[in-house]
Amino acid sequence: MSGLNISSMALFVTVFTLCLTAYPTLASNAFLADRGGALDQRSFRNEVMNAMGSMLGCGGKADPKQVQAINAALTPMWKTLPKTNGRIDRRSLRYLVHRYFMQTSSLMIRGFEPSRPTNDSHWGAADILSQMVPAYVESVLESHHSSQNGFSLQDAVDMVLLLDQLIFDSESTLLEGIYREQGRPMDRSISHDSLKQVIESYIIKWMVDSSPEDHEILIRNRTIAAEVLPHYAELMKFGEGRIKAFEYERQGKDAFSQWYSFGDAHKVVGGITRSFQSYWQSECDTMKTALISMDSHGTGRVPLSKFYNTAINTDWRFGESESYLRELGALDESSSWRGPQVIIPNYLQATSNCIVSAPHYLVCCVNECEALMGEIELAIDAPTAPPSTILDLVSGMTSQTTLENDEPAHLDANLKQQLEQIAKNHGGMVPLHGRLFAQWLHYVFPHECPFPHKTGSVLSATPTEYGNSFVASREDMERHAANVSSLDIPVSVGKEELQWMSQWSEEEELMVDYSSELSGPLRRWLLPILGVALVLAAAGGFVSVDTGRSKKVTSSPSNTFAHSHWV
Repeated sequence: MSGLNISSMALFVTVFTLCLTAYPTLASNAFLADRGGALDQRSFRNEVMNAMGSMLGCGGKADPKQVQAINAALTPMWKTLPKTNGRIDRRSLRYLVHRYFMQTSSLMIRGFEPSRPTNDSHWGAADILSQMVPAYVESVLESHHSSQNGFSLQDAVDMVLLLDQLIFDSESTLLEGIYREQGRPMDRSISHDSLKQVIESYIIKWMVDSSPEDHEILIRNRTIAAEVLPHYAELMKFGEGRIKAFEYERQGKDAFSQWYSFGDAHKVVGGITRSFQSYWQSECDTMKTALISMDSHGTGRVPLSKFYNTAINTDWRFGESESYLRELGALDESSSWRGPQVIIPNYLQATSNCIVSAPHYLVCCVNECEALMGEIELAIDAPTAPPSTILDLVSGMTSQTTLENDEPAHLDANLKQQLEQIAKNHGGMVPLHGRLFAQWLHYVFPHECPFPHKTGSVLSATPTEYGNSFVASREDMERHAANVSSLDIPVSVGKEELQWMSQWSEEEELMVDYSSELSGPLRRWLLPILGVALVLAAAGGFVSVDTGRSKKVTSSPSNTFAHSHWV
């Protein structure tokens, strides 16, 4: 152990103690609470301990191939993050972890959403995940020296492994409940047909955010389940496909076995979580195509009148209320000419369109801006870049706005000038991880990159968490749709004439700590401003889903089976 530093020694001692005294099996200690799939604090702590033990070799060991894959995914982002003595702060770590899961499986980890305010002392809003997981990981990774040491790349890998194991363990909780309901002892193997029944029930419970009573109705009556879940038959075939994938993976061990342990079933559902987004992405693409067809000027925005007119006459999916769209950050209300407009990438990435809402995570549509940002990071390989380098790089990039055609980056004189201004504000260089650069990317790729709102100004609440008012009334939709003709502007009118960048804001907000990168005078002025902004955001800018305006739905099965809409 001579090679261990103080941080590693604290890690070893903590995990050794954890393995001896606090490694309960998830089967006996973790369970879902009654409301909405939330975990109670004791159960969640058990899951965290279980995840840490599995991650670090107590009761299991991380797969070297998995560690290598995580490292490979994180490294390009890591190289572009500003560091102090080779380490990053906790805001940067949270930002890095969030982007990793969005890039690899489109999982939005609860507590790591970019919309949640955070500073050097707090990870985010007061939910179980953001309170307990980061604090626990910090204590074992860094002892009491987080403010001095920061986090290394290996710490980031460990954080990802922890959360990945935590997700895997939470799936076990749901799976155990299904075994109990079907009277299947978890210490006995089951047949192939029995495993299919288990997986079918799992998919229903996993995808439908509802009460246990509603789940029981759906599982007992598959006709109702087929009405609630779109593409029900295809979803069940997807579950069968994951069973076949598992059988293929275990070839050479029990290649001819037709019996499956609880651990085998657990691996199957783990595969469902990790591959589901790629399976469902075609539905997201269909929805994007529908939205782009309403965007006749290529601004990345759809007038709310068109949005609701389509919902009434063509596509029932676009039915979120105006207030909910506003809270989600999917509504641009800056144009007095065009009125409220739905921002296409913000809408696609909104939690209203996350197809699965689990206690620890959401499964969402792909954030197509991540691929574009990844290309930029790989080429620049640094936290900042001069505007000329960015312009040369981005001018050669394309975004796939449809399944058939690639659209080149939109770079007009105004956008080039805006990038120069961003650099001027930062001593001649553009920080890649700042709100202004993200805003610039949004206007360069308006169908792929979301408009970046200030931290704490938008809400990441699912329809169930938001409450009954998540859906627009027929009267409201018809009122807006009545203006669709008057707001139908000829295609010959250019973007600039439409004042399409009316939402542009000069307010900067660095997503990570750039104190080591900024020049002296600028650093002295900018950091106090950012500090005040973060404090104000943490104090009052963010509204938790537990407040009065965002409440849990506890209604009858008829209106709680599904999300606001199914893509």
